[in-house]
Amino acid sequence: MEKKTKTSKRGSIAYRIFRYYVRFFHDRIYYRRIYNIHTENIPASGTPLMIVSNHQNCLNDPLGILFSMHDRKPYFIMRADVFDYHPLINKFFRGLGLLPAFRIDFEGIDALSKNKDTFLLSEQMLLDGNTLVMFPEAGHQEKRWLNNFTFGFTKMAFEAAALGNFEQDILILPSCNHYSDYFQLQEQILIKYGTPISIKPFYELYQTRPRTAQRQLSALVRKQIEDLMLDIRDLDNYEAIHFIRNTYGKKYAAQHQFDAEKLPDRLLSDRFLIADLEKSKANGKENDPGKLYADAITLQKGIDEMKMNDTLFDRCPSWLEIIGSLLALILLFPLWVFSLWPNVMHYVIPTFLINRMTDKMFYGSFLFIFSVMITIPLFYTLTFVLTWIYVNVWLALIYLAALPLLGLFAWYYRKFFKQTIQALRFRKNIHTKKLNDLRKLRKSLFEKLDGLLTVSG
Repeated sequence: MEKKTKTSKRGSIAYRIFRYYVRFFHDRIYYRRIYNIHTENIPASGTPLMIVSNHQNCLNDPLGILFSMHDRKPYFIMRADVFDYHPLINKFFRGLGLLPAFRIDFEGIDALSKNKDTFLLSEQMLLDGNTLVMFPEAGHQEKRWLNNFTFGFTKMAFEAAALGNFEQDILILPSCNHYSDYFQLQEQILIKYGTPISIKPFYELYQTRPRTAQRQLSALVRKQIEDLMLDIRDLDNYEAIHFIRNTYGKKYAAQHQFDAEKLPDRLLSDRFLIADLEKSKANGKENDPGKLYADAITLQKGIDEMKMNDTLFDRCPSWLEIIGSLLALILLFPLWVFSLWPNVMHYVIPTFLINRMTDKMFYGSFLFIFSVMITIPLFYTLTFVLTWIYVNVWLALIYLAALPLLGLFAWYYRKFFKQTIQALRFRKNIHTKKLNDLRKLRKSLFEKLDGLLTVSG
């Protein structure tokens, strides 16, 4: 019996093998750096636990939570429509422990009856000491902000307690996810946990005033998540604030002794920056950062039109460095061509399908799922077999082991090529009026932000 319980919490052997396979490409290939913060706050295995998180990046969010744990197999309640994209995706989701939740605004009122089985199963799993992950925004957000919560997670938690006659405590652990970039490979991801909240103190209130108990519990959970994540509430000026965060934010981080290259530091620095901008707005019209937002958008559009990167304004490589970069690209070009097969298939095929999607937040998730489930097994196996047949098995094994590294090389070569071209374009335009105007605008924007945030702080 004890062995059976252990398996049920961590998953079957097949699940664990599959998890190791997916985790390798998630942790080592897809992301450059992963931060799992305050995992010591995760209760011991066997404790009824509901993790409640913000939701910004489709499947990448549950995968981040999944791989932050070692002795638990979490189960996820997710929007039902993502299960309908393809039967293989449906099977993949369910194999990872994802369960569909139907919503009146998306699947219609007739589909809500399908939630009964999902909720009953989830409630019983909680009582059995499993881990359930909920995203109460009922959909991922395109921007870095926290949407309104539904009461689904509080309803499920209290109904699970009622199923056990209110004899067993259930813990809710707030969590947040944060990304250095939503759409690119080899970026950074952060999963950060708050402090577990016991719902037992709410049992008596729930039995007499259930909605009040749900509201109070939801407010406690939401407050913790707001304190963990980057929550930009000024959606009217979001694009300008986001641009300021990505450009001036690096200078702001250095001024406040944060390492802008490390995502946990950058998250804290960005939280302070956003708070300072909000504070300056509240201090009066003379300190209103809204006056700068139009300049920020103008600067952003100008940089985009010239197809350059903002970092070049701080330091553009010299002509000698650019020539050296071009020579390196030429010398490494044969290796890049060699590295394209079969790794290029992981990008070309999914990208062709992704371009048909209306929700761009599916991009990273679809790229990862399609590669891990289809193109990597198919083309890596094909490459191994052909090398074995035409050369020998030992070289085939070495080549197979090198394929993920060659894929990373192909990605970084492409990135280095784009950076070199941008630097070359910047150097060629360095004395043009358009570029000089952008440099002056950027300098003026940064100086005004320095003064504005000094006053607000």
